[in-house]
Amino acid sequence: MVRMRWVVLIGCWAFGAVAEPSITAAQARVLVAGDVKGCTDGADDEQIRCLMKTRLAADPQAVKLALELYDRAGHVVGVLPEQDFEGGYRGMIHLVPQLPMLDERKHLEFAAGALTDIDAFLTDTQTLAGAPLGYRWRALELRFFRSIKKRTPAAFAIDWTVSYNVNGTLNGSLPVVRGLLFHEIFHLNDDDWSTRELSEDYDAIVKKCGTGIECLTRYVPEPLIVKGGTYYSFMPGNGVREYAADLALRYQKEQREVMAGRVVKKPFKCGAPENARAWSKLVKQFFGGVDRLPSCFSVK
Repeated sequence: MVRMRWVVLIGCWAFGAVAEPSITAAQARVLVAGDVKGCTDGADDEQIRCLMKTRLAADPQAVKLALELYDRAGHVVGVLPEQDFEGGYRGMIHLVPQLPMLDERKHLEFAAGALTDIDAFLTDTQTLAGAPLGYRWRALELRFFRSIKKRTPAAFAIDWTVSYNVNGTLNGSLPVVRGLLFHEIFHLNDDDWSTRELSEDYDAIVKKCGTGIECLTRYVPEPLIVKGGTYYSFMPGNGVREYAADLALRYQKEQREVMAGRVVKKPFKCGAPENARAWSKLVKQFFGGVDRLPSCFSVK
């Protein structure tokens, strides 16, 4: 998870009128990288499948996972180029490409399972909304990498690309990776909405609480605490964008609880007036007004 993203929402899709987003063969060729020969014949779909088959050929199970993910939601599996990453309070971090296969295949399994769950959840939400959500979650470039000497960032997102660290501290189970990727996909859709709509309440909370964990607890969407710091949502330098992404993650978690027939005992929106305002704005803007939770006055 990182602090800065420069992205532009390019529109919604589904319900026939607007074409679904897609990745071209030219984009996939850069994404897959490596010394892949051929894979230049046929339509983009055929070339992309060929590229992933060739690049992951040493691990047939990884090939199967990548192709299933592509067929289901248009995601393309590749690698992040080697680079030095400015990690803010984490410092400078060296990142190298890492294919998610063989000993690292579990990370492709986590990512594929997470993205499949996210697709099912948002498809159901869109159906309930009765109209396109104006929220992109398909046809993402998935760039896998390994951090050297540090185990952060777990993932980061920019320009419809989600980069995933096979050495990330957080990346150890399907539920955690699902939350991580939902958080990052929200960043891709934010387009500075959070700054415009949530800053007033967010800044007031920071002014009131600073980094005090006890004070912030009622306002925090996610309980993740940075080692030696405070809640991730309110970590100095992260700002309202990270709060908004954690708010979106809390939305997904609570809605999934309702969908599973379980009761959400302490809904975030009922914790404080600031929470309720942020929740209402988020649900209206990104999730078609769909809130499966009852109103606060009926929740004990």
